[in-house]
Amino acid sequence: MSVLEFSERLDRIHEQISQAAYRSGRTVDEITLIGVSKRKPLEDMQTAFDAGLRHFGENRAQEVRDKFPAWSPAGITRHFIGHLQSNKVKYLPGRVDIIHTIDSQKIADAVNTKFAAHDQVIPILVEVNISGEAAKEGVQPTAALDLAAYCADQSNLDFQGLMTIGPLTSDISKIRQAFREMKLISDLIERQVGVQAGRAKLSMGMSGDFEIAIEEGATHIRVGTAIFGARDY
Repeated sequence: MSVLEFSERLDRIHEQISQAAYRSGRTVDEITLIGVSKRKPLEDMQTAFDAGLRHFGENRAQEVRDKFPAWSPAGITRHFIGHLQSNKVKYLPGRVDIIHTIDSQKIADAVNTKFAAHDQVIPILVEVNISGEAAKEGVQPTAALDLAAYCADQSNLDFQGLMTIGPLTSDISKIRQAFREMKLISDLIERQVGVQAGRAKLSMGMSGDFEIAIEEGATHIRVGTAIFGARDY
């Protein structure tokens, strides 16, 4: 795909972001677009960068190991957005700038210990399974506050907010309700736990539902297919 094609795709998404923000009384500078570059070659990532994309999301620790920091042009932010196993945390220090998927005290401890060994503090989000679907990772909503507070107490974790994946359904009302509940949980945790970097981050919404997520309060959206096209799985 050419720089022009990436630019056109990014322009369409930014227009959708702008419209969703307008509908909900928000401004576009409240919303960060993360291009999900998982399973995409560095050539595509470089072309997307040349077209203006600055936030990249990866979901496999081994892929992070292989891509970064060999490819790290100035100005990018590297987001880890996949399920994280404790034995894979070793690949992340120096290669990611924020982790979206802390879903247990065990993972929080592993990340804290590994980044402490590298004398690094890593911004993190707690992943919440808002849909209750068995196939999805994340803590139950009722456990989110406790895990957030635990993470906020760790010396090498910078707790900054929450992440979720919307329910797998075509029912827009159910998607909207799930994102609305996430915003309520986010607001509660921001009041009771606080966030070191200021306003809490709320990472939710993907290619098929990011406009709804923005309307319900997302600060970060994770868009893959709409930017990079289909993947070979």
